[in-house]
Amino acid sequence: MKMALGVIIIGVIMFVSGLILFYTIELGQTEPVLRLIKNTGTFVGISGMGVGLAGILLYLINRNEPSMREYTNE
Repeated sequence: MKMALGVIIIGVIMFVSGLILFYTIELGQTEPVLRLIKNTGTFVGISGMGVGLAGILLYLINRNEPSMREYTNE
């Protein structure tokens, strides 16, 4: 459970940092370093979405499900 929350937090941080890298550089830059930073922002942002989704799936898979005894009248 704690691991899943850590993965979700890391995914959100990656996504936000990717947005910052992508949107701080103006569109249409011809300088190679600035284009590299913008492309890196795209990669980090999309990777962050994947990591965040993996964390959500880990959280959902590792939840404690109620036992069948709670559903029966015994």
